[in-house]
Amino acid sequence: MREWVPISTSPKGRLALAAVRVFGDRAFGEVTVGELAAAAGVTTGAIYHHFGSKLGLYEFVRADVERRLLDRMEGALAVGDHENAAAGVRAALVVGFDFAVREQFLHLLGVPPTGIADRLAAVLGAAVGSPVLGRILAAAWRAALAAVADGADVDETRAALRVLEFGLAA
Repeated sequence: MREWVPISTSPKGRLALAAVRVFGDRAFGEVTVGELAAAAGVTTGAIYHHFGSKLGLYEFVRADVERRLLDRMEGALAVGDHENAAAGVRAALVVGFDFAVREQFLHLLGVPPTGIADRLAAVLGAAVGSPVLGRILAAAWRAALAAVADGADVDETRAALRVLEFGLAA
């Protein structure tokens, strides 16, 4: 399982670490360039130098965090119940949910990516043999993160993911 750890003493590394925290706590639109720079102890110019824009920084950290999420979910799918694919997918959803909650990535992972392929939906779609069902499951998973971000009980939300029912074509 990959763990990306930037060199935290470099301005780029400090920006990435700060952005993971800030974008994990709050939605993209609520975060300012000045706030990101201050959190990293750099000037706003460093954001533009290393990432081109606030969006570039966001996309950089989101891609890293999403890769760590998918590593965990793919691992859960690999050891899942091969006789009951739905049970394996539910386990992957819960593993991913617990990771996102524990690491405080609710806002960072709780919205679908824009302008690029939805890798979570693709992984889930491959696991269930249906791209459409993969998109629906990814949306349900993200809705669970949004519910927790809005104050829903973590245990109750996890339980809701565990009881998702869906049929798979034979």
